Amino acid sequence: MSVVYTADVTSSGDGRQGAATSADGVLDLKLASPREVGGSGAGTNPEQLFAAGWGACFHSALRLVARNAQADLTDSTVTVSVDLVKGDDGYHLGARIVAVLPGLTQERADDLVGQAHRRCPYSKATRGNIDVEVTAKV
Repeated sequence: MSVVYTADVTSSGDGRQGAATSADGVLDLKLASPREVGGSGAGTNPEQLFAAGWGACFHSALRLVARNAQADLTDSTVTVSVDLVKGDDGYHLGARIVAVLPGLTQERADDLVGQAHRRCPYSKATRGNIDVEVTAKV
């Protein structure tokens, strides 16, 4: 295996109340905890960033497996919801992935979404580490 890309992002300030900046300067965000956990909600938060990255990655994996299966994914969407869950031993993450694939049968959509979940690097990284629900809708 060989590394094909590395994203360098630095967190500064007060963690969830700070900033995140990429080494190339493309990403430069103010961070703020959500109101639901006592923050101001005046910036993005790690859960939103994780959901955005996972959603984009999953959608790319889905489009790849669909292309290989000669399936049309026109107007497809992927929504990733990342939950911050508080338990007795602190905070944990949970996630739900909903892929909408208009024009396909439910069986075909389920198959493609399952293949994408096995292929997506974010899905691989979280497998067995957090609860994830994956759903295909037509």
